[in-house]
Amino acid sequence: MQDFLYNLGVSEQLLNYLIMPALIFIARVGDVSINTLRIMFMMNGKKNIAPVLGFFEALIWLLAIGQIFQNINNPMSYIAYAAGFGTGTYVGMYFEEKLALGRVLVRVITPATQHELMEFMKERNYRFTNVGAEGRFGKVNLLFTVMKRENLKEFITKVKAVDEKAFYTIESVKRVSEDDLNVMEDRPRFHAKLFSKARA
Repeated sequence: MQDFLYNLGVSEQLLNYLIMPALIFIARVGDVSINTLRIMFMMNGKKNIAPVLGFFEALIWLLAIGQIFQNINNPMSYIAYAAGFGTGTYVGMYFEEKLALGRVLVRVITPATQHELMEFMKERNYRFTNVGAEGRFGKVNLLFTVMKRENLKEFITKVKAVDEKAFYTIESVKRVSEDDLNVMEDRPRFHAKLFSKARA
């Protein structure tokens, strides 16, 4: 690449102190961003996408490190490499947030049962479990739900609207047994049919 740029009339100083560091920076942003997305897809069980991203991540990293070794006496290469790593981390997190893949487990703790919140969840077909619990200062209400990450912002906004002092935690969920949940939903209808047949 350096010989090609020299043939185009690019000066050595411009190449060493601007073009090569810029290429290293771009390559590092690319591979770190892909690494962040690859980990996200792995956590969500996307077995077909993660290996492909891993291939391109390794390829770009090798190209970047190769340029570092070719310009090992150039301090700008090290600065570009480190700056690309930091920027790539930010870019990867940005895309990960925008994609909002996977599901999350949300726990909401309030002093009393929030019927308005539960009605909101029923309207949007959220599956949830609501139980009473004991807290430091007495009785509390504990609500569990698993939802798609794309719905999280709307849900948290509703939680704060219902009770601005509500305590909640959010955790990533790797896998949800959808089949088991569907069976739980079908159970009442199954029992109703069984009961009607018994009466007949």
